[in-house]
Amino acid sequence: MPAVPAPAGAPASRSDPGPQRAQSERGRSTASRHAALPAATDGPIARSHITGLVLAGGRGSRMGGLDKGLQPHRGQPLAAHALQRLAQQVGTLMLSANRHLDTYAGFGVPVWPDALPDHPGPLAGLLAGLRQCRTPWLASVPCDTPDFPVDLVARLARAAQAEQAELAMAVVEVDGELRRQPVFCLLRRELAERLAHSLQAGQRGVDRWARQQRHVLVRFDEAAAFRNVNTLQELRDLQ
Repeated sequence: MPAVPAPAGAPASRSDPGPQRAQSERGRSTASRHAALPAATDGPIARSHITGLVLAGGRGSRMGGLDKGLQPHRGQPLAAHALQRLAQQVGTLMLSANRHLDTYAGFGVPVWPDALPDHPGPLAGLLAGLRQCRTPWLASVPCDTPDFPVDLVARLARAAQAEQAELAMAVVEVDGELRRQPVFCLLRRELAERLAHSLQAGQRGVDRWARQQRHVLVRFDEAAAFRNVNTLQELRDLQ
């Protein structure tokens, strides 16, 4: 696999302020009942304050149990595409995986397995990332969506800062409906223990958990950029 470039970044274009503000208000109306974390500091969130996490710890059940992040796409593994795309948007990188850890370690970034058994889902990967995160913010993306926006993190960060949110999540319009993309999110490191308690209580859905936090929804118009791969045929179609 080609070496993952050192994290750097480029200026991001602004999303449509009208729909984004409407979504922000909706997110705030479903804020967490937990005590709020301290407000973020004023000013933009610097890339150096954000760690990027690629989620590659799933079972790959719809791929016949294959490790999805290691499936080849345009000459390199899916997880490598995600790392390279995310590297330009954050200060440092890590990867969540539960199989083939030695192979993933060869990608040149820290690899963290779930602390919980039986692959309980992406929330467990998020928790592993939050517990290892050394920056104030963590940005997550899945390994199976290689063409996510190059300004994803910048737009999430702007919205989180503007709304003083603990978590910012992408939404896209599909067939006339706004659909949340909960694993494309930016969240504060301090949410780790709250997430751990939720997992211990049996919660598994990222979207449901995110709605319980003080969150903001950020609309992206490029729905095709969030197209994910669940089967080998879908992967071939994406080539």
